[in-house]
Amino acid sequence: MKILSYNVNGIRAALKKGFAEWLQATAADVICIQETKAHKEQVDTSILEELGYHHYWFSAQKKGYSGVAIFSKKKPNNVTYGSGIDHMDFEGRIIRADFDEVSIISLYLPSGTNINRLEYKFKFMDEFQEYINELKEDFPNLIICGDYNICHETIDIHDPVRNKKVSGFLPQEREWIGRFLNSGFIDSFRHLNSEPNQYSWWSYRANARNNNKGWRIDYALVSEPLKNNIKRSFILPEAKHSDHCPVGVELIF
Repeated sequence: MKILSYNVNGIRAALKKGFAEWLQATAADVICIQETKAHKEQVDTSILEELGYHHYWFSAQKKGYSGVAIFSKKKPNNVTYGSGIDHMDFEGRIIRADFDEVSIISLYLPSGTNINRLEYKFKFMDEFQEYINELKEDFPNLIICGDYNICHETIDIHDPVRNKKVSGFLPQEREWIGRFLNSGFIDSFRHLNSEPNQYSWWSYRANARNNNKGWRIDYALVSEPLKNNIKRSFILPEAKHSDHCPVGVELIF
């Protein structure tokens, strides 16, 4: 099973930049999308259907904001829209698809762009951990793909010294994702790749992408019971439909 995760920074804009042709070439079984910035009825979904994808959308109440989706070649046994936690679901940040072998979540964790949003981010992180702790009891084979808006280690960011007081690399954020991993998850990319300078997001400013001054904030976290199923993990920086690029994992069942 080949699973991709991609913050597209607006699915309609990405489609205009060749996203559908790229998706066809990847032959992904499942792709988790974040920051759709659209409701399903605003998108020409026939393109996805022609490529053989079932598609499921969970959008924010606010138009043109946030939103997640899952596209899958195989029809899931069940799709759960949201977490059941009102403030998370108002912003359209979690959707889950259950298959025979595994359950897959597309997650868009908030960014801490200002003090109010940073406080909200911490609230979200704490409640998300509790939500997943409970969910794992019923769905132990869990993969949580998405934009976590956090770099975990210094290897995951181009300038750890100057960014240590910037949201996305704050000590409290890094500690949280460390605890989250320790609660029973594997960072599939770092599980198989130890090379530096591997990033999934670049600022639009100062020619950051061309200079590879990036952050690795997108993850495919795999629950511990699936550790031996991980065959490959990767980042696809050549895909340029967004300020992020896709990340992915392949599992054998």
